[in-house]
Amino acid sequence: MKPVYSLLVACALVLSTAPACAMQESDQPQEPAAGEAANGAGDEESKTLYALGLAVAQGLAQFHLTEAELQAVQEGIADGVLGRDPEVDLQEYMMQVQQLAQARAQAALETERQAGASFLDQAAAEEGAVKSESGLIFRSLEEGTGESPEATDRVSVHYRGTLRDGTVFDSSYDRGEPAAFGLDRVIPCWTEGLQKIKEGGKAKLVCPPELAYGDQGRPGIPPAATLIFEVELLEVVDEAPEAQAAPEPTPQPEPDPEPPPPAR
Repeated sequence: MKPVYSLLVACALVLSTAPACAMQESDQPQEPAAGEAANGAGDEESKTLYALGLAVAQGLAQFHLTEAELQAVQEGIADGVLGRDPEVDLQEYMMQVQQLAQARAQAALETERQAGASFLDQAAAEEGAVKSESGLIFRSLEEGTGESPEATDRVSVHYRGTLRDGTVFDSSYDRGEPAAFGLDRVIPCWTEGLQKIKEGGKAKLVCPPELAYGDQGRPGIPPAATLIFEVELLEVVDEAPEAQAAPEPTPQPEPDPEPPPPAR
């Protein structure tokens, strides 16, 4: 879970710049300059302001607001940005805001866990699927004819990673080039699953969160997310070039005990 205080500070910084910039010359909105609408400058500014709203929305995402709740938030934003008298004391309510964020995040975590468990049961029931003792669900899609890697080998693969709803969060196919990495530098799901594939083979790996990113998640990957990978093992590389580091996800995560999946 992201620190709530940091999240709130980030939102505040974004919002606090708006009135300072908009009211340097006047408290009233300025009319577009002559010819501005014609050359598209006004439209471009509207898009920029819309992007500002999207930036604020990213900070608010963990609250999982309903439409009615969002209305109250919008009223608070409007009062703060326009300098109107607030209906509550922010310092007095800061603790409640943090508690709300924590409660909503925990609720979302439990919902994802339950949905993930149901998804894993369905995946394990698919024809040809094998569930290992660790919880990994492996299903061969194409049998290979070459060798299988060991946990310390370096491999070259093509892959596509998706969430339960089919959202693609990473794909070497989309980048147009395979990824190469050591099997001891990736998430446990990959370390185990790739050893079950022979060169030239392709498989589907369904990874429970404890074999992927756990309750922390990553940008684009929710906390406690069950992940699905289709992996094509192109080659088991005999020796890894020392100068070439294993690929990391995009965006790059901070180092932690759980290695990242082999995304760039």
